[in-house]
Amino acid sequence: MSPHSDLRPYLRTLDAETLADLLHAQAERDPELRHSLELRAATQSGDVSEAHRLLDTAVTDGNVEYAAKIGAVLDTLQRMLDAGSPADLAPLARRTVDDISETLEQSGDHAGDLGDRLERAVELYARACAARPPDPEKLADWIVEVEFDGPGWPVIDLAEFATALGEPGLKRIKSTVDDVLAVSGPGHRRDVAERLQEQLAEVLGDVDGLVAILSAKPPRRDVSLKIVRVLRAAGRHSEAIAHAARALTHDKNPPPVPEADDETSRRRKEFDAEPGRETYAALREAATADGKWTVHRREALARLRELAAESAEHADALARVLLDDGRPDEAWRACVRFGASPELKLELAEQRATDHPAETIPVFREHVEELIERKDPQAYQEAAKRLKVLRSLHKRAETPDEFTAYLAALVETHRRKTRLITEIRTARIALPKAVTSPRTPR
Repeated sequence: MSPHSDLRPYLRTLDAETLADLLHAQAERDPELRHSLELRAATQSGDVSEAHRLLDTAVTDGNVEYAAKIGAVLDTLQRMLDAGSPADLAPLARRTVDDISETLEQSGDHAGDLGDRLERAVELYARACAARPPDPEKLADWIVEVEFDGPGWPVIDLAEFATALGEPGLKRIKSTVDDVLAVSGPGHRRDVAERLQEQLAEVLGDVDGLVAILSAKPPRRDVSLKIVRVLRAAGRHSEAIAHAARALTHDKNPPPVPEADDETSRRRKEFDAEPGRETYAALREAATADGKWTVHRREALARLRELAAESAEHADALARVLLDDGRPDEAWRACVRFGASPELKLELAEQRATDHPAETIPVFREHVEELIERKDPQAYQEAAKRLKVLRSLHKRAETPDEFTAYLAALVETHRRKTRLITEIRTARIALPKAVTSPRTPR
């Protein structure tokens, strides 16, 4: 048979069981294929918490197949959105956006496949928000944080999120933009504010405001053409013709404003010599006063992430720094990515459970297993309490059937542990009917 022969006609002659065996055998030899099939299985069942767990495995630091695995996660999101899944996919989509952003920040390379995947992830997050709108003000806060305090990517198009933001979200973003424009001089924050101001005018249909913003820019052909298009789209044809007639020439490019440095450079040297929570805090204070924190934060965190990849202790330190920074979302992702201590992961999961129940379910499941493995009465009692928490999390994540299946599997695995079963019953957690009383207590 030729190396280029099409095997599909032969494969169609095989029965489903044979095909399943062949595919399974190949997946055992090919981790990438196995991961892709696991993602498809998660999509088939609508198990969002399982998809979160699979994302955790996909983003393991140092994985050379990271881009391909993230692509599989994005494929999963797209299939579920295209299928009209009733599950709330926005948290998973946002995790993917944030994780790719952090990976790009760490690698310093925004070009290539990963940059393209970030753009796709943002698009899917916008779709997920439109399908199941989150709290508009919290969404607005995320956009503001990404734009003003992020590493420079992703660049958000407000038009994609306009439906989910609605009037409350857009108003919140506009308030921040107006505040920045009122106090900021030339620099990153003002550039971002001016771009968002233009997008807000477009989304809100403020033709006069948009024309005024565009007219204030240095004369350029593309700006003039946009003004003409905006006026024509608004039915103001005579104004469009008049502007087109006035357009041309006058290109003014103001020279860049040099920035000074003082205390920041000394604090940066201290941090580089001994990266840690205290030196990071000192650098943050100095760089913030100098208006240079965005750049220094990116570089300092990149160094802390390098250390975090070496040990759980360093991972804990990175997470604590991010918490000090007022960035609990990033702290959570650092715990997941770099394998922080179980104690810190559980601490953050408890803080995160209210707003992100699906994301925290795997952590609580791991904690239950760890408690059960201790094989002592107090641990069994605590495990039962955690099972009640898990039941509540699944309910709020709208995946109660997943908890039922999880509990059935857990009880079946540990059915000989009499004390554990008793504690679960005492916690008023309904056990699967198939559970029978074991003879030998453990």
